[in-house]
Amino acid sequence: MLMQVLSGTPKWVFVVFAALLWLGVQQMRPRRVGLYRATIAPFALMCLSLYGVTSAFGELPVAVWGWLAGGAVAFAASWQLQSPHGIQYDLTNRRLHLPGSVVPLALFMGIFFTKYAVGVSLGMRPDLAREISFAMAISTIYGAFSGILLARTANLWRIAAQRASALQAA
Repeated sequence: MLMQVLSGTPKWVFVVFAALLWLGVQQMRPRRVGLYRATIAPFALMCLSLYGVTSAFGELPVAVWGWLAGGAVAFAASWQLQSPHGIQYDLTNRRLHLPGSVVPLALFMGIFFTKYAVGVSLGMRPDLAREISFAMAISTIYGAFSGILLARTANLWRIAAQRASALQAA
């Protein structure tokens, strides 16, 4: 059955998987990146997450509320757990110095495999798209991934703003 699922998967899905894998592996190494560039991938994946909810459960608007709730809870928890350890902002060059982390790779793969599993599940059982419990569970998972991504990105912006404020006050 696994071979049947994989053989029925469009080729572009494997390209998206490879791109997300590459992007996540790149973030495991220390790097320097502009603040806006550090925002692009998380924002794109949040959009993909919301698209996953609306495309799968468009008939159930309550699913968007599940996404928002999951996102809010995950954002609040992640915001509290975020540590600026090792993150620096060079105001002169407007670049972040980021330590490597496996977290982005885990989030990227989590969103990808959730989307893939939902696609396969709905392909096998289209009626699941109308089941509120399934829609809410999946939407909350998508929202949680989005909330964590948003908290990580907001933390970078906060660090940059604090650095700019500290230099202006000096």
